[in-house]
Amino acid sequence: MDSYYCSMLFFLPPILYASYHLTRILADKKKPTTHGLKAHPLLGHLPAFVNNSHRFLDWTTELIVGSPEMRMGFWIPGMRTGIITGNPADVEHILRTNFANYPKGEHAIGMLEDFLGHGLFNSDGEQWLWQRKNASYEFSKRSLRRFVVDVVQAEVADRFLPLLRRAAGDGRGGDIVVLDLQEVLQRFGFDTICMVAFGHDPRCLADGGVMEDARSEYMHTFGEAQDLVVGRFFDPIEVSWKIKKWLNVGTEHRLRKAIADVHAFAMDIVRTRRQSASVQDRDDVLSRFVASDEVLRDIVLSFLIAGRETTASGLSWFFWFLSSRPDVVARIADEVRAGGDRHAPRRAVRVRRAPEMHYLHAALTESMRLYPPAPIDSQSCAADDTLPDGTLLRAGWSVTYSAYAMGRLAAIWSEDCLEYRPERWLGDDGAFQPASPFRFTVFHAGPRMCLGKEMAYVQMKSIVANVLEEFEVDVVKEIAGGGVPEHVLSVTLRMKGGLPVKIRRKTEAY
Repeated sequence: MDSYYCSMLFFLPPILYASYHLTRILADKKKPTTHGLKAHPLLGHLPAFVNNSHRFLDWTTELIVGSPEMRMGFWIPGMRTGIITGNPADVEHILRTNFANYPKGEHAIGMLEDFLGHGLFNSDGEQWLWQRKNASYEFSKRSLRRFVVDVVQAEVADRFLPLLRRAAGDGRGGDIVVLDLQEVLQRFGFDTICMVAFGHDPRCLADGGVMEDARSEYMHTFGEAQDLVVGRFFDPIEVSWKIKKWLNVGTEHRLRKAIADVHAFAMDIVRTRRQSASVQDRDDVLSRFVASDEVLRDIVLSFLIAGRETTASGLSWFFWFLSSRPDVVARIADEVRAGGDRHAPRRAVRVRRAPEMHYLHAALTESMRLYPPAPIDSQSCAADDTLPDGTLLRAGWSVTYSAYAMGRLAAIWSEDCLEYRPERWLGDDGAFQPASPFRFTVFHAGPRMCLGKEMAYVQMKSIVANVLEEFEVDVVKEIAGGGVPEHVLSVTLRMKGGLPVKIRRKTEAY
């Protein structure tokens, strides 16, 4: 009998929770619908979510592409209701026209709070605005832009290129090793964001091109925490992660440990800043914030989320595209060679010439159109609202826009939208022609537009220009599996299993 009552006490809270929300959902006659997606009377779209959880991006993209409205709606009784859109008019309405009605929301913030606290990427209202204004001011300063160039230049010349030279061996092909380029790029990104944002050098790539696993421990722990916490959002039965957290079992047990390690790393950075000399002599972003240790910790975590993997994701997919497009490689090489100055320091020229490389800019942008580093982003609808085409959104609904789906919509990019074609970004004069941020949402849009966009392009263009000047990068397709690599959906869009490559020195230097 005692075991019976114990079992009832264990299962009663989730049953009451689900029953309460089920009653509310079924009472609401205005549930979202999706062209081609069946909703079950009591389960809503839960079966479809469960069956397609392993291919969430491709599944939702298929539904969005097949919808005349370029969006899908969903409802799961007791858990979540909302839309996922690829419609530029919707995106502009959400991110600019009625921005105040679409905060991150208490629901999303609560799911991330134990990991990210209330940093820039997990806050709303005045708390978000204060951090945004401070960060925006710092990112607009010329001194920070110079510092970014210096950091990237040093990381490329002293660490990244020596590593590729070691991997290439003596150039005769006999001792070439297979390198996970995605892993190398992640280390590069972690080093540079820590240097630019905090003035801290984790040395995930050491001088001379050495990769030391001990030095990248925090990078991998941060990645594990990030993946586990994002998994909460893709769990169709939302209450399950809360039960696991309460019981401290499974993924939530692993997450708790990872968060503790990540927070310790962030607090070490904050305390180092406190103990250092006058911040006026520093160029990093964190030194300009005046706040408590806990607030600064949350700011550290926000910058790590923004910069740890975004450029690595963008470049991994880019080098994968290049492996089958020698014509694009040749045009980039011509552009790099055309602007070279044999009498200037070679690496300095490559970084500082980044804004002049229009074709390279177009080639990178086209890659991110199809494989955006941040493929989806979600907000919450604060009050009942109407989209530009008259579609009703209810307060409390999840509102997500999919950059991944938008890159595959013929209504936005024409019938050749699935083709990798850098020329679509160039004008008749060969200059790069940007698209509306509400069509190309890779760097978000409106008041939450990515502050690190310029820094990201500087990093990516510098890496590509230097690599293609000296090396040929061959994707090992036998290991990669051939075809399009399988992706892992987290905060960023990573390649499952990495990007195995062989690096070969070019026979001629430019």
